[in-house]
Amino acid sequence: MNGASRQALAAARESLTALTDSTSVDAATLADELAAVTALLEREVSLRRVLTDPAQDGAAKASLVQQVLGSRLSGPATDLVSGMVRSRWSAPRDLVDAVEELADLADLVAAERDGSLDDVEDELFRFGRTAASTPDLRAALASRTAGTEAKRALVHQLLGGRVRPATERLVTRLVTQPRGRSLDSGLEALSKLAAERRNRSVAVVTSAVPLSDEQKRRLGSALARLLGRQVHLNLDVDPEVLGGITVRVGDEVINGSIADRLDEAQRRMAG
Repeated sequence: MNGASRQALAAARESLTALTDSTSVDAATLADELAAVTALLEREVSLRRVLTDPAQDGAAKASLVQQVLGSRLSGPATDLVSGMVRSRWSAPRDLVDAVEELADLADLVAAERDGSLDDVEDELFRFGRTAASTPDLRAALASRTAGTEAKRALVHQLLGGRVRPATERLVTRLVTQPRGRSLDSGLEALSKLAAERRNRSVAVVTSAVPLSDEQKRRLGSALARLLGRQVHLNLDVDPEVLGGITVRVGDEVINGSIADRLDEAQRRMAG
């Protein structure tokens, strides 16, 4: 997403924040409604083209949203989408992507409200690792022949009662409405969104042996100093890791002795 769409998404995020700051708005319900809008816009190509047509008046497009969706959505959801179509979008699909992102953010807000956001981050990471190490499960979740309800039932069988409600909703939506995303990329995007709610980065730490609580504390502190923001550690164990540990933050990978590498990086920064 770039140009006008990036600005429109930023404005939509601000609107979502303003809405969910009100305790009268059920964030989980809002997430479900926005997910329904995503599915509708994904199916109805002509509708999303009209709603993103720069030649059309913004008020007219907002009125169309009211006509098409007003009876299906709550007031907050309708107002949010109406505001989004008033903005300028570089491409019709950018609007769909943005509504989908807001649905995910609303579920994360729900988790933040009930104090489970940290758990949701960890559960998304663990589910991704489980799927990656189980080819049959991965194939079933990504199957193009399995119906939506079958996939929904499979996710519920795997996660129902074992994870936070927001985690199950997010994974279910990703599996049943992938929209061209792989399971890995979708889960990684969700983890980044969750981290942004805390204004922190996500570090995927793979070590040959489990880290002690003290090691995790020291690693988190060192990475926070290096990056200038808090860091959430997603921990995994792989005996075959060379050098004992690997840390990935975004596209950057640090191998070998993490303490030495971080100390070296900090010395360079100080110099």
